Amino acid sequence: MIDRRRFLGTTAGLGAITLAGCEQSNDSISGGFRGIDVARGHAWRDGALALPGGSVRHARTRVVIAGGGVAGLAAARALRLSGVEDFALLEMEDSPGGNSRGGAVNGLPCPLGAHYLPVPGDDAPEVQDLLEELGLRRRVAGRWRYDERHLCHSPQERLFFRGHWQDGLLPREGVEAATLEQYRRFEQLVETWRRRARFVIPVGSALPSADQLALDARSFDDWLSEQGLDDPHLRWYLDYCCRDDYGAGSSVVSAWAGIHYFASRHGFHAPGSASAASDEAEQDAVLTWAEGNGWLARRLAEPLGERLRTGQVVLRIADTRSGVEVDAFDVKTRQTVRWQAERCVVALPVFVAARVVESPPELLRQAATAMGHAPWLVANIHLRAPLADRSHGAAPSWDNVVYGTAGLGYVDAGHQRLDPTPRATVISWYRPLGPSRHDGGDGRQRLLERPWTGWRDDLLSELQAAHPDLRDVATRIEITRYGHAMAIPTPGLLERLGAGRRRITHGSLAFAHADWSGYSIFEEAFCRGHWAAQV
Repeated sequence: MIDRRRFLGTTAGLGAITLAGCEQSNDSISGGFRGIDVARGHAWRDGALALPGGSVRHARTRVVIAGGGVAGLAAARALRLSGVEDFALLEMEDSPGGNSRGGAVNGLPCPLGAHYLPVPGDDAPEVQDLLEELGLRRRVAGRWRYDERHLCHSPQERLFFRGHWQDGLLPREGVEAATLEQYRRFEQLVETWRRRARFVIPVGSALPSADQLALDARSFDDWLSEQGLDDPHLRWYLDYCCRDDYGAGSSVVSAWAGIHYFASRHGFHAPGSASAASDEAEQDAVLTWAEGNGWLARRLAEPLGERLRTGQVVLRIADTRSGVEVDAFDVKTRQTVRWQAERCVVALPVFVAARVVESPPELLRQAATAMGHAPWLVANIHLRAPLADRSHGAAPSWDNVVYGTAGLGYVDAGHQRLDPTPRATVISWYRPLGPSRHDGGDGRQRLLERPWTGWRDDLLSELQAAHPDLRDVATRIEITRYGHAMAIPTPGLLERLGAGRRRITHGSLAFAHADWSGYSIFEEAFCRGHWAAQV
């Protein structure tokens, strides 16, 4: 009986034979931008949506939720669970979900942003409850068990390193003994910090210690240099991890963020170390779907019905003596709607909230001034047949990374299929554009001004080393751009935000967004929204 790994490896080789000699040019691949209405966001920024002398329609509800990303959707769920049904959720885009939207290319589902959720720990009971509600986990014989159909299938990760694929993303095959020694030293440092301080997700579950604030005061690169950790393979991997979770490199994010990446979850395991958890155990800790976290966003949005109002651009939020006023521009009717409510959950990025909240409180102004956001790009590539590997090595995986490149590699939306029969699929290529060794200029301007064909050529060139047949099997590339995708946890941000606080309020306003945690992941956004909706 052939296992999944061998079957995939075999069929990849068959694909190479079938497609040999069918090379095509980049221009034969169709595509374009999709997913986010950049012009709508810029019209808000430039004040072009406030129509002078335009009519204003009035509406009333008990609670307004401004923003339909994960935080806003979580706030809506929390209101429903507490018995509050009279609310309105206002979302600027045509679909909710924020960075967790999903989509499809040529009829095949794929992520437009975040593509996985680690199994949450006990510091995030709110997320655990959601997964239980959605049927993703249940108690069996006194222990929690997750639905294996939604856990990431094996093999999970591989790295194209020195001309072939290896298991895992940490460079290890053929590296020097000095490199392995630095891996072991970093493992020991992470374990020391795990015991020394409580690194939690969400960060609002515990106030940061003095030791953590000291880490927060310096960059990760500087801290690594102080520890004598200068091996290029280790530094590449740690920089990759920072760009993956924070959108910016290890020279930009704080040492707290760099340690938190490992100490808050599964630690760091050097190859061959006695404390290393098995690869399989780590893989079982990840939930994923063909459309990524769009699967979760869709289920959070489904119960809302008409309370979810898309195409609503929030222009003004005012906390008045008689309650809250929220002005929103309705894209479809070209009319401003003035909502009156008892309170408002402001589930907007801090730089947006600081512009729309009248007389913003000092904590909001400080947060908006202190925080930077990383631009981000997701390219979904439709393949008419599976990719062939250039060489023998690790079998096709869910997450596939090419060493030393500016991109973060790609995930295969078809990896979760129970039937591994070779067929068309979509792979999603991720490119952060925050400051790093790869991008030192204005990544946001480049993201907005560069034509989609430039990004197409970049990804094809980057993946060509591992997949020479990519141009032959790619039929269409659709690119989603996020100008302010992820909060960057720069040195000092943790303290300036007061990120250890659960609820951040001012009068009748409660602020909810992953920004308030200092970095953008599903668990942080969800818990912030859940907490903000509570009275």
